[in-house]
Amino acid sequence: MDPSSKDLVVARPEGLYCPPGDFFIDPWQPVAHALVTHAHGDHLRPGHGHYLTAEAGRHVVASRVGAVDLQTLAYGEGLVHRGVRVSFHPAGHVLGSAQIRLEHEGRVWVVSGDYKTGPDATCAPFEPVRCDVFITESTFGLPVFRWTPQQDVFDGIDAWWAGNAAAGRASIVYAYAFGKAQRVLAGIDPGIGPIIVHGAVATMDEAYRQSGVALPQTRSVLEATPDEIRRSLVIAPPSAQGSTWTRRFGDFSDAFASGWMLLRGARRRRNVDRGFILSDHADWPGLLEAIAASGAPRVVVTHGYVEPLVRFLAEQGLESGAFKTEYGDDEDAKPAEEAAAAEPT
Repeated sequence: MDPSSKDLVVARPEGLYCPPGDFFIDPWQPVAHALVTHAHGDHLRPGHGHYLTAEAGRHVVASRVGAVDLQTLAYGEGLVHRGVRVSFHPAGHVLGSAQIRLEHEGRVWVVSGDYKTGPDATCAPFEPVRCDVFITESTFGLPVFRWTPQQDVFDGIDAWWAGNAAAGRASIVYAYAFGKAQRVLAGIDPGIGPIIVHGAVATMDEAYRQSGVALPQTRSVLEATPDEIRRSLVIAPPSAQGSTWTRRFGDFSDAFASGWMLLRGARRRRNVDRGFILSDHADWPGLLEAIAASGAPRVVVTHGYVEPLVRFLAEQGLESGAFKTEYGDDEDAKPAEEAAAAEPT
């Protein structure tokens, strides 16, 4: 797109670019100035000259990219750069996640990054932001995706864990190390037994605790007695499945926590005993709720089930289109083609 366009955001090879502000949002190639919606690896990349993100995500950003030239803004705080007013607003996705509001010459665009509209004790809730153009994800942009109430999921995990503990088996839950793991920890009943976390999860847990998020006490497998291991709930990233690390738990039952567990065959492909439907992305009703709340007559879709959402919005009378991006699924590193191949339940 011609940089002289009146669009506040255009797609360039480096990433999403704001021409009047001369900065990028969640760029996937190194740039001089990067505004970052959140610290998942497909949105936060190393190598930028300067980073601007929400203050709530300071510790998780530092844990992912180390010591960088980092500037932060509190949610709702404004900054004017080259005539563009920039502010960050809660996206409800993970700790520190933000929608980025851009205002220039009377036009308002919002880049939402990834988001969810449901409850989450570990991050600020989604905040609708009125705008002229809303840039949205569509990770779960099909009508089949409708999430189970969160407390029902946590109750299910607790019951499964308690049953395994009574039988002398550890319970391993595979969950993305940043965001999903902490949400599971904050939601389960720590009184059932010991909680053991993988090192990758422990690193992110520490960043959450530094940010003031309350999480139950956890320990390393090396600190646990054999009896504690047999009664434990274990939180590990998907990459740990089938590793030598999991063999330390002997006879265990395992599960996967992901929105993809709604799809028939996803649990079978993952080769786990249980699947818990828990996503940090908006489901179909959540996407439509967020888009409607923005009041935007124009919507741009970045990643996920792009075409179905674009087509649906056009049928509703909205101007809709898409940006080609390199954003992906942080849920469980599931390849998009695997999700597409699975049949809905």
